[in-house]
This record gives sequence, structure tokens and C-alpha cells, in this order.
Amino acid sequence: MKTEINSTSEHKFEMKSTTTLKKEMRMYRKQNAIQRDGSKRPWPGRLILTAIILLCTHAALPAQEAMRAQPTWWFGGAIGGNMNFYRGTTQVLNTTLTTPSAFHDGGGLGLYIGALAEYRPDSTWGGILQLGYDDRRGSFNDVNCPCGQSSSLSTSVSYFSIEPSLRFAPFSDGFYIFGGPQLSFNWGVNIPSSATSSQKTFVFSEVGASSTKAEFSDMKGTVFTGQIGVGYDFALTAPNQAHQVELSPFLSFHLPESPRSVESWSVATLRIGAALKFGSGDVISGVEPVAVHEANNREVQFSVRAPKAVPVKRRVRETFPLSNYVFFEEGSTEIPNRYVKLTKVEAGSFKEGQLQEVRPISTVGRSGRQMTVYYNILNIVGDRMRNSPSATIFLSGASAKGPQDGKARAEAIKRYLVEVFGIDSSRITTEGRDKPRIPSEEPGATRELALLRAGDSRVDIESESPEMMIQVGGPSHSMLKPVQIVAEVEDPLDSHVLFMVDGAQEAFSSWSLEITDDHGKVQSYGPFTRDQEDISGNIILGDRNEGDYKIVMLGETKDGKSVRRESSVHLVRRTEPLKEAVRYSILFNFDKSKTIASYEKFLTDVVAPLIPDSGIVIIHGYTDIIGEEEYNNNLSRERVQDARGILERAIAARGTRGITFETFGYGPDIKYAPFDNAFPEERIYNRTVIIDIVPE
Repeated sequence: MKTEINSTSEHKFEMKSTTTLKKEMRMYRKQNAIQRDGSKRPWPGRLILTAIILLCTHAALPAQEAMRAQPTWWFGGAIGGNMNFYRGTTQVLNTTLTTPSAFHDGGGLGLYIGALAEYRPDSTWGGILQLGYDDRRGSFNDVNCPCGQSSSLSTSVSYFSIEPSLRFAPFSDGFYIFGGPQLSFNWGVNIPSSATSSQKTFVFSEVGASSTKAEFSDMKGTVFTGQIGVGYDFALTAPNQAHQVELSPFLSFHLPESPRSVESWSVATLRIGAALKFGSGDVISGVEPVAVHEANNREVQFSVRAPKAVPVKRRVRETFPLSNYVFFEEGSTEIPNRYVKLTKVEAGSFKEGQLQEVRPISTVGRSGRQMTVYYNILNIVGDRMRNSPSATIFLSGASAKGPQDGKARAEAIKRYLVEVFGIDSSRITTEGRDKPRIPSEEPGATRELALLRAGDSRVDIESESPEMMIQVGGPSHSMLKPVQIVAEVEDPLDSHVLFMVDGAQEAFSSWSLEITDDHGKVQSYGPFTRDQEDISGNIILGDRNEGDYKIVMLGETKDGKSVRRESSVHLVRRTEPLKEAVRYSILFNFDKSKTIASYEKFLTDVVAPLIPDSGIVIIHGYTDIIGEEEYNNNLSRERVQDARGILERAIAARGTRGITFETFGYGPDIKYAPFDNAFPEERIYNRTVIIDIVPE
């Protein structure tokens, strides 16, 4: 006897010629090495893993820097092909037909088409919802009947599927991972009609007869399974367009599902397709205030970015954070001499506002003036308590010698405020501890203990009085209200020319620059190892007000080869008065890279509203010298990028337009560090992210 069975749409099967089915399965068998001995084969895990790994090699693709606020909502459609893999056993097709031999493995191709919606509240996490037609058609492998003939079986199980997924984009480019449940509704069972009854009779044909079409029995109306996949978003529109279009190829694996409530037939699917997505978002970089020139090679991207006009100096109004720590020398309970201590007569005329106007300073290099403000912390606290009679403070002293010694340090500060500023002692509470509540030295630490312990030898000033403190995040990030400083800054950061060699740390042992003006004068800089360096436009111009410059980047690869790339730039010095810039700073506890998230309310509610349309936001991050240099470099860049992400979302929500971001992660580099690292207070001020808001 020779039986030929093939299903029609939904969950029907059809008896038809073995020759026809063999033609349909030929390609599938060649690709999948179908075994005819009935042995079990593993699920196509290697194929799936290989495909995912290939798609994950997105690092070779050039990252597209966001020049706009990404839309929060995306809508569109998806289309793809289903590679279906059948496993298990099926022989009892319905109540009237049992095949002579059982069918086991098989496969086939089906169509997927659906609509989708994506929600992306930030650049990392989001959600996807897809609704679509999901075709799981395919053919089982031919089996031999007891009579020596062969039988074939094919099916076209189709579903309406609902696929909600969690979306995770771990990198700054378009790569993302998604996964979640899948709920499928069988067309034939859930949408019955006279033509698609789940118990429809069929005609069984003997050898030579026409194929038999009928429906499987015991088909599940609803099937629940899961999926996981990867995709990549390619922008099809310019980054400064308000209406965005993305093409997103994707690859997903759908876990095995059992279409029937009897036997063990199951289907897994590898889906390959693409989605077209549409979204609308506010443009945040409509005006490009810098000139960019790029020269690429296979391993790195070299680009030069210069200001359209190089400012000589700029007036900066800085909101300087006032750390609420007073550090003590090891073994001493006396206030160190580096803190400014006034006489009672001097305290009578002291005003916090005296510290506001300062002499011209440079943003690059160390700033003694800001530390002078900090070293007046006791006088600032005394002045604020004198002006706010209801304000109270709590002094928590810590010492490695024990709580008694820690309290003695707190009492020394209390005594100064009472005797010099005349503060009522009942308004000041003290305690002693062996370690502060937020210590620098963690349990088990073995390296650089002297520096860590110096950071724990201190008195913390705390208060619940709004006249004294400001909440920048949660309760653990309360700090003294900042001090306003106004300064004429020479050679501000927005006067610098940026030289970016993306991938330099991986490809080069070092690289350097040769800058030649239109008169043939050559300036040399380097060697460098980081991916980004900046040089003052005023230094490059020298005594000239304008000039054209040829830029040559000379790199030496780690295997000793030389790489030369050229670019050019035109610089113009700006001497006329400029609008005042605004600066804010964020301080970090030791080695806390993620505490930037706790400053989100501060950045969103305080900093973002000050960013004007078409402004420039320069974010530069630093660390202290404790720890490995590479780790600290990554730490500073991570803090900077986190701060940028928060500000981008905030200005997009406010509708601010035309914003340009410049980011720098300097790590512990002493050439750029805002402060020295000799004292713990200098190290804590180096653990910072500084945000400069420059008007157009």
C-alpha cells in the first residue's frame, strides 16, 4: 500500500503523490541532512546560535551618533519567513484515520506578516508588541509503510499570534535584544465555519486514488510559548528630521509548541525578517555649530571637529557643589590648618557672597580658587546658620581610633561655630563613629589603603533644614547648598578642537598629530593612546586670528605598521564679548559609577531647563588617582554618557531644539584634572562630572 498525505490550510492534511512531496522537500533535506533511519536529531541550536552570533557582530558597523531625540513610540509592520522544525510523533490524524506508520521529523517554510508597536522610554529599555499572521506549514519526512510503500504528510497550521516582548539595547548603536511570551490562536479552531469544522470527515484513497484532505482532530485553539531574538535598527532618514523611519532586520527563535492535545508533535520556528518602523520625535540638534571632517580606514575612524569660531575667554556662572565633608589628619582631632578659620571679629563681617566673584582662571588645569571656596566650608555653614536662626545641623565624626575620637572631631567643629559665629550649641548635635555612613574603604580592600582611609577620616555635616542642604537625589545624596561663583574663564572648552580616532586604543600602540598652517609652520602633538584628544584652538592659532590647517594623524599599529590619515580645518578667533555660560557639577562617592541615576531629578528639574535652543552642552568627567588608570578612564566615560542620556531625555520632553553635545572622559589624567590629588577633599572633587551650558 502507498499512502500520500498532505494537509491543506489551517490544520488540514492532504493525501497526494510522493513524487510531488519529494520535490518540495528536496531543498530542505539538502540543507538539513535529514536522516531516514528514524533516529532523533537535536533541535537546530547550532544554526540558531551561529546566526545570532553573526548578527551580534554589530561592532564592525559604524555607530550613528544621535543628533535628535529618539521617538518614544514607533509604529510599523514586519514581514518574514518562518523556518519550521517538526519533532515528536504523529500517527492518529483524527478519529477516522490512523496512518500505517508514525511520522516524526520534518520541516518547512511559512510566511509571517504583522503589525507592530514599540515603546522606547530611554535608549536602553523598551517594549515591543507584534500582532500578525503566523504560518507554521511544513512537511514531515517520508516514512515507509509495512507494505513497503512510502507515505508523506504535510500540514499548514496557521495562527493569529500576539507577541509582547521586552526590548534591551545594551550598546549605543542600533543593536537590540528582545524576548517574551507568544500567544497563538489557531484559525481553524477559533474561527469555525462550515468549511473549516474541526471534525470534518475526509475521503481516504487507496493506491492510485486522489489525495485525501481532512482536518486533524484534537487541535488546540490556543497555544502558549516564548521567543527570543536580536535585531538592528538602521535609520533611513537624516538624524535632524522630526519624522524618523527605521529598517530593522531581525532574527528570532520561537520555542517548541504542541499544536495538538494528543500525541507528541511539536513545532519550533526560526524566523528571519525585517520591520519598517515610523516614529516622530523632537529634533535636538537642528543646528550644527561645528565643522567636521572625516578620513576613514579599515580599523579606525579619524575625524576632526572644530568650533566655527574660537573664543578667547568666556564669563562662566558656576554653581559650585559644596561637599559636606571636613577631613582631619590621621590621629588628630584638631581642624586642619588648610581650612579657613576666622576670628570672632572677622566672622562678624563674613558673608558667603564674598566668595562669588573670582579672578580669571582656566577650566583646564587645577583651580585653587574653587578649593578656597571649599576651605571656607565652616564659615559658610556658620553664616547660613546665623542668617537662619531655626536651622540645625548634625555632625557625624569618624575615626579609625573609634567613636570617641570621631566625636571629638565633631565637637571641634561645633566649638568653632559656637565660639566664633555665636551659634547656640543646642542647634548642633554630634556623634562619633569608627567609619562614616558612606565609607571609602570597603571590607576586604587591600590596595591604596592609606588614601582610602584618609577619605574616611572626616566629619559629615548633615541637616534637615532646607536653608542648609539641597536634595539632588535620594536622602543619601543630600549635600550643602552650592555656592555661586562667577569667573572670567580663559580658553574655555568650547574653544578646543577635537581629534577623534575611534578604535585607537584597540588598533594603535600610539598616535600623534602634525598640524601645518598655510605658511608651512608645523606643530606636533602627542603621542596619544586614547580615542579622543583635544587641543586649544587658541594654542593652534598662536598670534594669528585666522588660518587654514592641514591635519595629519600618524598612527602606529600594535604590530608595528604605520597609518597616515589627513584632514583639514579652518579656524577663526572670536574676540568680541560672548554670552555667559552656566556650569553645574556632580560629585561621586568613591568608585560609585552608577550613582548618576540618583541625580536624575536634579539634572531633569534643575539643569535641563537652563539649556537654551541651539545651545552647546559640554559634559566632561574625571576621577581621582585611586585605582587602575584604564578602569578610571572607563568610569569617567560611563558617568558622562549616563549624564548625557538623562539630559537628552529631559530636553526632548521639554521640546528644546538644536542642542549639540560634546562629551569628554578624562579619567585621572593629571593634565586635565580640575584639582590636585594630595588631599582627600581634592580627590573627592576630582570624582566629578562637570556640565557646561554654552549659549549659541
